Amino acid sequence: MTGQTTVRTAVRVHGRSAQRGALRAMLDALPTHGGRLLLAGEPGLGRTTLLQWAAGSFRAGPVLHLRPGPEANPHSTAGQLLDTLRAAAVAAPVLVCVDDVHRWDAPARTALGRAARRLSTADRVGLLLSVASDRALDPEFARLPVVHLDPLAPARAAALLDDVTDGVAAPAVREQLLAEAEGNPALLVALVRRLSPAELRGHRPLPRPLADAAALAETAGGAPTGPSAHARDLLLTVAAAGEASDGADADAGLVRDALRRLRPAPEPGPGPDTDAEPLPEQLVLAGEGLRFRSPLVRRTVHATADADRRRAVHRALADALDGGGHRLTALLHRSWSLGGPAPAPASADLLAATAADGAVPASHRLRATAYARAAELTADGARRAERYTAAAEQALLAGRPERARPLLAAALDRAAPAAVRGRAELLRGMTELRDGPVGDAHQSLLLAASLLAADDPAEAATAALAAADAAWAAGDLPACLATLAPQPQPQPPPRAGHPSHGSDGPAAARDPVARTAVVVRDHRVGMRALLEGRLDRAGAPLGQVVRRGRTEDRPETLLRSAAAALLLGDVDAARSGGARALAAARHLGSDALVPKALEYLAYAELRAGRHPQARTHAEEGLRTALRAGQRNTAAHHRAVLALAASIEEEPDVVTRHVTAALDTARRHGLAQAVTLCQWAAARADLGRGRPFDAADRLGLLVLPGPGRGHFAVWRLAVPCFVEAAVLAGRHEDAREVLTDFADWAAFGADPQAAAQLARCQALLAPGEHADALYRRALDRHDESGGDFERARTALLYGKWLRRRRRPREARGRLGAALAGFERCGAGVWAAQARDELRALGAAPRGPGTGTGAGTPARLGRLTPQQLRIARQVAEGATNREVALALGVSTRTVDYHLRKVFAALAVRSRLELARMVGQAERAQEAQAAQDARRAGHQEKTGAQP
Repeated sequence: MTGQTTVRTAVRVHGRSAQRGALRAMLDALPTHGGRLLLAGEPGLGRTTLLQWAAGSFRAGPVLHLRPGPEANPHSTAGQLLDTLRAAAVAAPVLVCVDDVHRWDAPARTALGRAARRLSTADRVGLLLSVASDRALDPEFARLPVVHLDPLAPARAAALLDDVTDGVAAPAVREQLLAEAEGNPALLVALVRRLSPAELRGHRPLPRPLADAAALAETAGGAPTGPSAHARDLLLTVAAAGEASDGADADAGLVRDALRRLRPAPEPGPGPDTDAEPLPEQLVLAGEGLRFRSPLVRRTVHATADADRRRAVHRALADALDGGGHRLTALLHRSWSLGGPAPAPASADLLAATAADGAVPASHRLRATAYARAAELTADGARRAERYTAAAEQALLAGRPERARPLLAAALDRAAPAAVRGRAELLRGMTELRDGPVGDAHQSLLLAASLLAADDPAEAATAALAAADAAWAAGDLPACLATLAPQPQPQPPPRAGHPSHGSDGPAAARDPVARTAVVVRDHRVGMRALLEGRLDRAGAPLGQVVRRGRTEDRPETLLRSAAAALLLGDVDAARSGGARALAAARHLGSDALVPKALEYLAYAELRAGRHPQARTHAEEGLRTALRAGQRNTAAHHRAVLALAASIEEEPDVVTRHVTAALDTARRHGLAQAVTLCQWAAARADLGRGRPFDAADRLGLLVLPGPGRGHFAVWRLAVPCFVEAAVLAGRHEDAREVLTDFADWAAFGADPQAAAQLARCQALLAPGEHADALYRRALDRHDESGGDFERARTALLYGKWLRRRRRPREARGRLGAALAGFERCGAGVWAAQARDELRALGAAPRGPGTGTGAGTPARLGRLTPQQLRIARQVAEGATNREVALALGVSTRTVDYHLRKVFAALAVRSRLELARMVGQAERAQEAQAAQDARRAGHQEKTGAQP
């Protein structure tokens, strides 16, 4: 250990909210009944820290820490131990903490496990145990409820690192520490402790390897070993095979073959039967795969092994793989069998060439490992930087940005050529675009474009277009336009057999690089024309991008095709391009591109009004984005989920997704996601009959001023704002934005805009013109499709007709609205349609149509109009707000409210709110009971 950095104790527990919630639930219940929990996690994940947190949080009684020791009887029976625990809880509930139970001897573990199982809830004893999950769980504890500890998420690990270092770590050092720690907090602290202050601040090179044998063994609690030489070789062979494996498993047949090569056949005669030996407790056999129970222990076994024996194992694995169709994996093991740290140019060149060969079957993850190993064996600085860059690119395609970042830091050698540094900056910018501040991504991508301009203009154009994507995400229109402006580019002489970049001839159609260059050029030209408001110049180049997507099979080009279709408002083409991009990315194993393809699919479904389909794509996109470490993409998926939930009867779901999305969007400058989230929250308010709240939220987004929302999104929210503003009495504000929206509708990029414009005009028009405008809006909806928007227009038209005393026509429009809302799952809007139909004296079927068995009888005496007013007043609305929301006069509200007070025998608005709240809770309880009954019938096959 050579470090000199003083690591202070972390001031708080980072992450672990789910685990702390489970512990808190047990602690809170202890005054009335006991509980048992088993904390399980690999070494270093913080089991002891959580036990200490629980002990410090418990205030209802004493805390006992049970440990085996010289003073304890190791042969205590379960009954004796149980009596001891019960006696301690006589006066007050007691929390018993038992750390590292796996270190106890077998009789003590047996007694403890039996005592834990025999504890009852009446004992008021909370038993909190911790056990390492790097070995099989003892049968004595198998029936206890388990709380599992996983590695920290990247954001939580970064917060811990800043906490223990006061944030002084250099960015490149920080990235490498986080990558090496792999979310293990104890290993992260051990690595920081190993560094000197100069190394931590980036003033001196970091030691290699960063996670050395000493740091790993310290975290794992020692160097794992086996009971025999065969067991030790088995552990090392599985660990070595895992260095070049795509997953946690090592092929059991390969391991057996390598062991036979490593240990020659024994002489005939009596001897130990190694095949009959049980597996070491650190390993588990799953089908044809062998894996370590703990990734940390696997790394520790490999790092702490004797160097000569480790090289021999890699040599045996390489020999076993030769000729078996695993060329790249065999070359990797062969390179690890080399002795000494000296460069090996021949091995490095062969490894890099094989990793670059697309005909060699290998995953992106394996190619990243091969390029990185080739870089380690390369002496020339420029070639080493180029190979580290290639490794980072493959790590990104594998969905491993935490691995790509330190590789890019190693690639940024100032002695490398501009093209190599430009490629590294391009990858860094793409990483930040998906999982970092988009302003930083914009600058990195602009730098990449300038570095690549002379040697690779096609790649420079790709970097510039990606920089425009970053400015778009940030909502920076001037930066977006400036980035898309045509720049004079030097044209290098075409290579033999390759057309010049940007040409459209037959040769370009055959060359993938040239085809990509043409797509990037057309997308840039069309996008800039669109942002400048010149649709006549945008349609042709963007249309070319869409059409090329119909014959392409590369996910990057297909993603551009889907994006271009969304810009043009061609949702069918966007869905097709997004679906083909998704299929291509999955086929190639490009995990980094799957979340983006799902994002475009979700946006296309949302624009088409197919909210359930948008929700399905966004849910899958959120999962894949989080797995791939793409927090920015995850924020966009959460925004889509919030918009989809805003039309349903799930206000809590909207709030949850909005809060989670804004947590990332505000820190990373994602103006587009912020605008979508605010629109979702406002639309949820509008659907629940809160036009004042909706108008306040949307006014900030759509009205002119510095706080106006994202330049490409705020217009989509205008129809919601106009509806809310009219209901809230803000007619002038509604008229102010309608001029801009009329220009947007004429632009033709949004298929719903023409119908929405006519609907907005009807809301603001005098009575003699509104009828025709509503009819025009419905005709436009018939042309553009989309159940949700058409149903909204029919609902507003039906309300207007009812206020004009045209009940028969109103009933038809409201019935159509109800059917449309139910078809697209818009529960909260369907409830509005039902209320309107009830006000007409109709009796619509569906959720919430009656008073229900749980509604107080007196509430059932109200007329439909009185019930609507009562609910609005119970939510805190004034009489004026109720009148505006229902489209009636204040005098009408006063009249009905007096009738409500008399019918319910209440004297104040507070009493009314209490009665309505009781009715709604009773109705929810009845619905839950009905759901449970239906579930029971479904399970048992009983008939209702």
